[in-house]
Amino acid sequence: MKNHKILLSIILLISAFATYGQNLPSLLTEKNINSTFSILAYDENAEEWGIAVATNNIYVGNSTIYIEPEVGAFSVIAETEPKYGVNGLEKLKEGKSIEQAIVETKDEDDEAYYRQISGIDAKGNVFAFTGKSLKYWNGKAAQILGKNYVVIGNQLADEVLNEMSKSFESSEGTLAERLLKSLIAGQNAGGQISGKQSAAVVVKGSNNEWYNQIDLRVDNSKEPIKELKTLMDYHYGRIRLNQALFAYREGNSERAKQKLTEAESMLNGWTGMYSKIAGANIAMGNEAEAINWIKKGLTENPNWSVNIPAFYFLRNNPEMKSRIQPDSFSVTDWESAMGMLSNLGQELEVIREIKGLFKKNIESSYLNFLLGRSYFYEKEQEKAIKHLEIALEMDSENIEAENLLNKIRTK
Repeated sequence: MKNHKILLSIILLISAFATYGQNLPSLLTEKNINSTFSILAYDENAEEWGIAVATNNIYVGNSTIYIEPEVGAFSVIAETEPKYGVNGLEKLKEGKSIEQAIVETKDEDDEAYYRQISGIDAKGNVFAFTGKSLKYWNGKAAQILGKNYVVIGNQLADEVLNEMSKSFESSEGTLAERLLKSLIAGQNAGGQISGKQSAAVVVKGSNNEWYNQIDLRVDNSKEPIKELKTLMDYHYGRIRLNQALFAYREGNSERAKQKLTEAESMLNGWTGMYSKIAGANIAMGNEAEAINWIKKGLTENPNWSVNIPAFYFLRNNPEMKSRIQPDSFSVTDWESAMGMLSNLGQELEVIREIKGLFKKNIESSYLNFLLGRSYFYEKEQEKAIKHLEIALEMDSENIEAENLLNKIRTK
């Protein structure tokens, strides 16, 4: 009897706080309920499907996003039930409409009143539903269906979904960029009233290679959407840096400088890219700016000094003399130094420097490969073959030397 009274008291206490927030249903069902907001969309020009989502729980991208290019996508939030995404994609493949794909799963779900689902098919048709119990949770739970997109969420400030919708409809850029802008707009409008902890953006396309698919996730942070934006900046910043180098090689210096400026702004903070940024500046004649990026790398990460030998060619610059110490270079350092010279097209300098190293008994398979390659670029085929053969004698697995040697011999 006593145990029954205790149990009844607990139930009454829980019931008294039935609208308190996401943890009540969790206590009742022993399930993890995420208060969340998301946008799901299709870009018919790029043939891409994407979802951006944020929550006050950890790793929101882990169980709420389901996308298959040329089939459709599902955003599964509130009390997450993966079968809506898994079954939904299968039903779309069977030829069902997006509404059927969701409703048929919903009809088999005894706890559909705890769910919030949005879906989009291969042509951009959308459907969504918000479980009836969500209206009793703190904050607003709703959905907005637009052309080729849906915004949904629960436990939200009043204007979150409206602002997300406005942002997506008025913004420009790639689908991933527009999705993130919408998420930021939602957060700026108040986001979830209970806070924020994780966020994700995933975009997949019919024609996308692995390197331009978007799968960015911040699993646990006090500022998840801010960090998600940083990740996206890094993604597109690296692309702009490559565009800058390509434009430079094609002789379009104006576009090269523009793209490099954009890349520098977007990649600020990613120390792993500073070496490439510095190299791009050197290629475009901006030695002072290159040195600034080198110094920035060293300031932000002492271990960045491993990149210093690659900038051997700056050894006579007053700002670099104390930083570049050739007398302490290892063979690997010299390989890095000569590799950068070659990448900058300084083949005669590479030939002169490596021949000098050989006289000091500093030699390796890779240095011979670099020397052979420089001779190849300078159209001295016999010398190129000689050093490529030496490179392979020193290391039979030097695949770069082997490939170049085969290229020369098959001409």
